[in-house]
Amino acid sequence: MEAFRSELNRWLEDFEREFFGTWGWPTTLGTWVPPIDICENDKEVIVRAEVPGLRPEDLELSVSGNQLTLSGEKRESSELRSGGVYQAECRYGRFCRFIELPSPVDSERVQAELTNGVLTVRLPKLKEAPGRRIPIKGQ
Repeated sequence: MEAFRSELNRWLEDFEREFFGTWGWPTTLGTWVPPIDICENDKEVIVRAEVPGLRPEDLELSVSGNQLTLSGEKRESSELRSGGVYQAECRYGRFCRFIELPSPVDSERVQAELTNGVLTVRLPKLKEAPGRRIPIKGQ
């Protein structure tokens, strides 16, 4: 069931990216939610979020259990003045995205870096205790 849920989440995020582009999913309040990619290897889970125009101080990250929370505020505006034409567009508002992590992670060793509008969060996996066979005593 977990594999099905993971595949469905990937499919929905691909649909979101194709349908809404890189600005993310608009909400009824006119704000947006950054699109993300999640990948995993033997040592870590890597989450990348597109947050163009944001600075590190505009973002907040937290990890609780198997959930990463990304929140922040976007303030972007542009103006165009050409001859008698004036156009202004603004995109702003708070956002919050809850990301279910596929594996338990070590929250003490999480690292985050913002480069060229892409936030990369590296979450080292917790070392799992190896399974063992338990002998059953009988009489």
